[in-house]
Amino acid sequence: MSTVAYQPKADEVKKLRELTDAPMMDCKKALVEAAGDMEKARTLLQERGAAQAQKKAERVANEGLVASYIHAGGKIGVLVEVNSETDFVARNPKFGELTRDIAMHIAAMSPQYVDRESVPADVVSTVREELAGAVPPGKPPEVAQKIIEGKLNKWFEEHCLLDQPFVKDDTQTVGDLINGVVGVLGEKIKVRRYVKFALGDQQ
Repeated sequence: MSTVAYQPKADEVKKLRELTDAPMMDCKKALVEAAGDMEKARTLLQERGAAQAQKKAERVANEGLVASYIHAGGKIGVLVEVNSETDFVARNPKFGELTRDIAMHIAAMSPQYVDRESVPADVVSTVREELAGAVPPGKPPEVAQKIIEGKLNKWFEEHCLLDQPFVKDDTQTVGDLINGVVGVLGEKIKVRRYVKFALGDQQ
């Protein structure tokens, strides 16, 4: 006996599009696969965006925008450079919104590094040693190693921009946010660099 595939309603497709900015047909397909489960469909779209981002990882992204965000009555400011492959995508309103969201997130969360790869090896080594020293004595080596790796992942989530939960929606990371836009715009997008200024801070 054949099973009839779930047919999403127009308002469900519209809601998922508003949540993800993915194309309408992609939203409809995700809802069909998720049998109407909105969160599952959203996760499917995020995973596809990540897969597209991975495929485009080797491409060159030299265009883009420098975005700014000023907060707290002019006491905190951020400049961030986000790159795309073409000037056409850089002029897309969705790309502009992404760069502003990233700048705002940096102002709020003060990440120290863009991603895990940009953390100096000596810093990772020092953090790993500190975490190893905090492991309760008597743990088997393989258990101790799992504890250290788990805590190291948590450290990356706290200090690396792409691993941090996005400040406006902590169900996704900043990396997930970027991958979602990659899925919509179809180009590699990369945060190249940023700087945060706070009134009175010593540089």
